[in-house]
Amino acid sequence: MEFDLSWILLGLPLAFVLGWLASRMDLRQLRLENRQTPKAYFKGLNYLLNEQQDQAIDAFIEAVQHDPDTSELHFALGNLFRRRGEYERAVRVHQHLLSRGDLSQADRDRAQHALALDYLKAGLLDRAENALNKLEGTAHQSQAHLALLSIYERSRDWAKASVIAKKLSDSGQGSFQGRLAHYLCEEAESLDVSQEVAQVISLLEQATEAAPQNARARIALAKTFSQTGRAQEAYATLERLATQVPSALPLVAPKLAALAPALNHTQDALALLEASYAKIPSLDVLNAIVALHSAQGDDGTTDWYAKHLEREPSLVAATQWIANEKFEHEQFHPQVQRALERAAKPLQRYRCAACGFEATQHFWQCPGCQAWDSYPARRVEEL
Repeated sequence: MEFDLSWILLGLPLAFVLGWLASRMDLRQLRLENRQTPKAYFKGLNYLLNEQQDQAIDAFIEAVQHDPDTSELHFALGNLFRRRGEYERAVRVHQHLLSRGDLSQADRDRAQHALALDYLKAGLLDRAENALNKLEGTAHQSQAHLALLSIYERSRDWAKASVIAKKLSDSGQGSFQGRLAHYLCEEAESLDVSQEVAQVISLLEQATEAAPQNARARIALAKTFSQTGRAQEAYATLERLATQVPSALPLVAPKLAALAPALNHTQDALALLEASYAKIPSLDVLNAIVALHSAQGDDGTTDWYAKHLEREPSLVAATQWIANEKFEHEQFHPQVQRALERAAKPLQRYRCAACGFEATQHFWQCPGCQAWDSYPARRVEEL
């Protein structure tokens, strides 16, 4: 049978035409997909700028379906889910990114950080901690340390918080020595003084060394000495604090006044308190001065309140002065006194400088906003 060359001549043009048509169809499909993906992406971006998060999520999902390998779209989608409070969906998106073998190390670290934030926002602190620990040595290490610090504060794991605070300080992320002192104080307060006094004192001394201007550590140390029968050391610690950190004297003045008479340091304490009061008139310091003068049996101790009123218009001082004075209509004295005490009570509170939360006692960490050292040592009326 002879092979007919005419079929080859006819087949070659046909194959060329079919190949050309196939390539045109592929190019058309590719162009269509390329047009659809950016269109969906920009549509989602537009919705996002207009605070239409539901529509933005739908647009980004559409874009991801057209191009499932685009990691940036996955990151955008995961962040949107987190902002919406849909933490499970955010976790799935970021876990999918981590499972991809073609992801660069930088994007893998980024996805790990995003996953840790998902767990943190969802309140899954143990999972968040594990995810953040995997970021050690990466570009997200500092952010991970800050997040871990927040976790350990919330869970009151002060030992781990101290370790992270030291790492942050060593890495040049700012001064965390003040926080470190508070963590050591919290750790000391969790121990039983009667059984672990040596460890308590060691922790408080470390806190003092870490932040010499932190008043809390020395106040706690003086309290520990007082509880263990070392009154002289307690007084010396408070006296040293009052000298080195004068702004903290209002917090320790009552304790100084209580310790001084038994140790025969009344005159020294009075000299210290009166010198401080002459510079900055404080009601707590004034009360300590009056208490020491009264313990000595001095007359006219309430005149200190009258002198204070000459310097400062204080309702609290006026209330305390009137409580010890005699007046013509003495039968109305109790009623007037109760009214004044009620009016003066809110003025004796402490106020957080960060959020304005007021409390009858001084806090080292605000119960409202969780800020450290945000409570001044002075009462509301004195601010």
